[in-house]
Amino acid sequence: MESTTTVVIGAGHAGLAASHDLSARGVDHVVLERGEVANSWRTERWDSLRLLTPNWQSRLPGQAYGGPDPDGYMSMGEVVELIDRFALSSGAPVRTGTTVTSVRRTDDGYLVTTDRGSIASRTVVIASGACNLPAVPALSAAVPAGVGQVTPFDYRGAEALPEGGVLVVGASATGVQLAAEIQRSGRQVTLSTGEHVRMPRMYRGRDVLWWMDAAGVWDQRYDEVPDLTRARRLGSPQLAGTPDRTSLDLNTLTGLGVELVGRLAMVRDGELLFSGGLRNVVSLADLKMDRLLTTFDAWARSSGVDVKPPERFDATRVPASTRLRVDLRAGEIRTIVWATGFRPDYTWLDVPVVGGKGHLNHDGGVVDSPGLYALGLPVLRRRKSTFIHGIADDARDVVDHLTGYLAVTPPRR
Repeated sequence: MESTTTVVIGAGHAGLAASHDLSARGVDHVVLERGEVANSWRTERWDSLRLLTPNWQSRLPGQAYGGPDPDGYMSMGEVVELIDRFALSSGAPVRTGTTVTSVRRTDDGYLVTTDRGSIASRTVVIASGACNLPAVPALSAAVPAGVGQVTPFDYRGAEALPEGGVLVVGASATGVQLAAEIQRSGRQVTLSTGEHVRMPRMYRGRDVLWWMDAAGVWDQRYDEVPDLTRARRLGSPQLAGTPDRTSLDLNTLTGLGVELVGRLAMVRDGELLFSGGLRNVVSLADLKMDRLLTTFDAWARSSGVDVKPPERFDATRVPASTRLRVDLRAGEIRTIVWATGFRPDYTWLDVPVVGGKGHLNHDGGVVDSPGLYALGLPVLRRRKSTFIHGIADDARDVVDHLTGYLAVTPPRR
């Protein structure tokens, strides 16, 4: 049987960053990837999607952006090229087309079983991502058969949807982007809106993510976050990486003609039932945005940076009353798009480290099993953990712990 010191599972930016640091420390390892390098970027994204982060933040260990448009936003093809280039330049020992089917504890570490054989390793780094599967609520099973149901994994463009109205469920980054694209295609969109993070694309003349970076918000450590569980499950901010760098919030959507309704609460007898608390939900999002901007303003005053004066944005406009029910049998809604988030897939992980809600039990990427680690999960070690530019610091810290573990845990003879 083949053996190595470390198996890295996943050849996205997180797994490749782990490989980069393992190589720098002389740790022999392999990187296993079920598809190709950057597989999820190649196969599980819709055609028009661009990164939320500006190009200058698209940096990986030892590889900074050097193109002509630092303030632009990468397309999916450009992201794949970035990660491909990183894999090549770092010499990562990637084995593509290799699906992990099981990881089990052994006396000397782990047995990693794949569709191409088994590998014994002392340590394992799980870098398979946090967005392996769409998180579709159970109530979807009650939707009448005549109504199409699509997830962001299925969606490629509005032209592939049936004619007729579309309900988009979820108002984080994915939901607002798809709602805008589908509405512009000529289909009437209704957006079911729950808790969300409102954020302007530009603030005081700079990209809002410049402020997050410069003011140190991205660098807040996981052990400094007041409610870590909630922070790890919060949706992506309402942003889009468009060339015009405009905001994409609920006001923008209603300006396009999108109808807002509250959180989808139930499907009963062919009817969708929505919460009546939309006004409270958007008011809370507005309040939190203003608090964040106030944080930026305080940092700007203390740092003396040369930026435009402080600004504030219009409150989210909500109709005096919103619909509380829609009859799916009436034919108004022909398609439901479930933009309700994503979840990891650990069905292959035969180690008791997955909690009741399907999330790994870990402390800053150190999983609750000796020699088992994780990378690329939300707020793993910092608020920026899931972003491309956030992986370098996390990978360094996790690999530091891993090499320390190897140093004090000699292999059994």
